[in-house]
Amino acid sequence: MGSRLNPYISFDGDARQALEFYKEVFGGTLTLNTYGAFGQPDSPEADKIMHGMLETPSGFTLMGADSPPGMEHTSGTNFSVSLSGENHAELTGYWEKLSAGGSVSVPLDKQMWGDVFGMCTDRFGIPWMVNISEQQG
Repeated sequence: MGSRLNPYISFDGDARQALEFYKEVFGGTLTLNTYGAFGQPDSPEADKIMHGMLETPSGFTLMGADSPPGMEHTSGTNFSVSLSGENHAELTGYWEKLSAGGSVSVPLDKQMWGDVFGMCTDRFGIPWMVNISEQQG
């Protein structure tokens, strides 16, 4: 799989409903992962969406999640641009350039779901998320 660039939308507790709606609009395959499935089964957020992805027949990809506890949700600014794939060198290079002169909110590092992930805001105020999947094999 090559690298992918797509929007990532944060929702205020209604990610499941929104992503199911977008599936009705665009068609395709919707994958939803809850906070409970990723190590927080007893939390109040257990049924909330930690990560959702819609892949459409037209080649569109839309990702989204419920804002995690403690993270402010402001409609209109509730998006990031997501870069993802398996090419560690390529995606790390993008991360280094995007984060230079900006701010890093989550350092690019191995996460509980097994991938390398980071969040930054570039010097122009655009929020980015970079996820490097562990290659299967």
